Amino acid sequence: MKDVELRLISELVKGSRRSDRELAKAIGISQPTVTRMRGKLEKEGFIKEYTIVPDFSKLGYSLLAITFVQLKQALTTEETEKAREKARNSLRENHNEIIMLERGIGLNRNGVFLSLHKDYSSYLDHRKWLQSFEFLETPDIRTFMIDLNDTVHYRSLGFSTLAKHILTLNGE
Repeated sequence: MKDVELRLISELVKGSRRSDRELAKAIGISQPTVTRMRGKLEKEGFIKEYTIVPDFSKLGYSLLAITFVQLKQALTTEETEKAREKARNSLRENHNEIIMLERGIGLNRNGVFLSLHKDYSSYLDHRKWLQSFEFLETPDIRTFMIDLNDTVHYRSLGFSTLAKHILTLNGE
C-alpha cells in the first residue's frame, strides 16, 4: 500500500466526517486526488464503513462485556453448520447488544463476544442466552466486564492511537 494511501486512511480514522478538501490539506495533496483515492480504497475494501464512536454510557449502557467461549470439541460437520445457523437466526432476532462475535484462539477459548448492556441484569440475560447453545462448553464461559460509568479511564475506546499506528505500517 502506498504511503499516501496510509496517510489518508489514518486521517479518516481520526475523523471520517471531514471533507475531501480538508483531508487533502492535512495530507498535502490535491482534493481530486483524495476523492479518487478514497473511491479506490472503498472499492478495494480497505475502507469498510464510516462511523463514530459514541459515549456508550451517555446512551444508557453501563457495562461492556468481553465474553470468551469454547465450542465443544466433538462437533461433526453437520452439527457445526446447525450451530452456525442457530446462532445466525438468534442474532438476527434479538441480540442487538452484541457488537462483535468472532472466532479466534487464546485463553483456552475459541470464540469471543463483545457486548453492551444497560445493567447487570441485561448481562445475565445475555449469559443465559449463551448457555442455551448446546454446542458451547457452558461451564467454561468467561467474561471480563468494564464499568462504563467508572470515572477512571486509562485509554477509552477511540481510534486516534490506531490512526498514528497506521502510519507505521510501511516502515516509517
